[in-house]
Amino acid sequence: MTVMKLVSRTKLYWGLIAMFLIGIIWSPLTSSGKNIFLSSGNLLDVLRQVSTTGLIATGMTAVIITGGIDLSVGSLMAICSVVCAMLLTVPGETPALMLGVPSVLLAALLIGAWLTRFVFLNLEKRRTGISHSRDLTLDRLRGVYIPALVGIVLCAALLFYLLPQSQSKFGVLAVLLVVPAVGLLFGAINGIIIVTGRLQPFIVTLAMMVTALGIARLTAGQNNAVLPVYTGSNATADFDILRSLVFGIIPMPGIFFLVAIILYAVVLNLTPFGRFVYAIGGNEEAARLSGVESGKIKIVTYAISGLLAGIAAILYVAQYRQGKPDAGAGLELDAIAAVVIGGTSLMGGRGSLAGTFCGVLIFGLLSNILQLHNINSNLQLVLKGLIIVGTVLVQERNAREILARLRLIFPHRARSEASGEERPRKETMSLNTGGNGNETS
Repeated sequence: MTVMKLVSRTKLYWGLIAMFLIGIIWSPLTSSGKNIFLSSGNLLDVLRQVSTTGLIATGMTAVIITGGIDLSVGSLMAICSVVCAMLLTVPGETPALMLGVPSVLLAALLIGAWLTRFVFLNLEKRRTGISHSRDLTLDRLRGVYIPALVGIVLCAALLFYLLPQSQSKFGVLAVLLVVPAVGLLFGAINGIIIVTGRLQPFIVTLAMMVTALGIARLTAGQNNAVLPVYTGSNATADFDILRSLVFGIIPMPGIFFLVAIILYAVVLNLTPFGRFVYAIGGNEEAARLSGVESGKIKIVTYAISGLLAGIAAILYVAQYRQGKPDAGAGLELDAIAAVVIGGTSLMGGRGSLAGTFCGVLIFGLLSNILQLHNINSNLQLVLKGLIIVGTVLVQERNAREILARLRLIFPHRARSEASGEERPRKETMSLNTGGNGNETS
């Protein structure tokens, strides 16, 4: 592998390293001469700050790899933050309860049934030696009745656990079950409309963005622009665990982000589902003709995107102690920018969660560097925009092509190099023909 190819393949990591070095060199110092940027507190603060965007970017990566886009994740996070805050602070029958409990019951029914059927299919594969699920047929007992029964039992167990809390206030575990299910439901609706209606993801998710924002405002009520969450006062004190430091070092939101991106990376790289995601983004028609159920795969990617937006909403409420209908305003653009900076192509078929992780960190480090120097917030937006454009230009064009274009900018140097190459070639021709390189025939 040549040096140019190595640089081209690792350019994303060089960008992250460059941003880190800029932070070190340009960092202000404390009175004792310590580098503020390199302090553990500052770097862990960066991890905490990027966790919300990182969770949303994680789900967005798979959606974009399939050739889609999800503009609704910011509004989904907003509605989930309202549901979370209301479940924590308001007892009894509330709009959040009416939205959240049916969502988690439906999710439990479908996930329980699907997992059971998945187990039966794999057992049948081992028994028959057939590798493709589409070539297998299960009897009605294992294919329908038992999966449905498992889903119903799971629903009953959840209902038994949640109903007593609905009369008082929800605890941490109940919120962690219900709120992501709301995001999962809305994300799945996105996918179902896109697949069954054969509509552009941009239009569908744009419509969902507006719809979810309206539902969030209706759920919160006309007089509730902000739903405050005071742990130990109007909400359970245990909720503080979601904003604490694990072992006194790593922020809990960072743990959620790292676990989510590692698990999803394993799924995309090591499972058939991941291969199908890339195949759909590369050529959906070819994938469909190869037997890939592209519609189901798309629905799942949008559902997971909504699920991660719900988890991000819980962490938002824990950190800022509030839920509000505009909590995720503009967050979808930050997530898309981080994904694209990470090397994922908006055309689909190419990208990785390792790249998304680097993109999220580049964005976080840039914001941190600018904040440490108290740069005007408007100027920060300008600088971020320029860096996004520059990074994407580098990502979309390899180093060899960039250097070739630079030669066009410096033609004199290019001509001198060309003449230097031409001279040995002429000398070689003269040696081969036994004549003078300046002679003409």
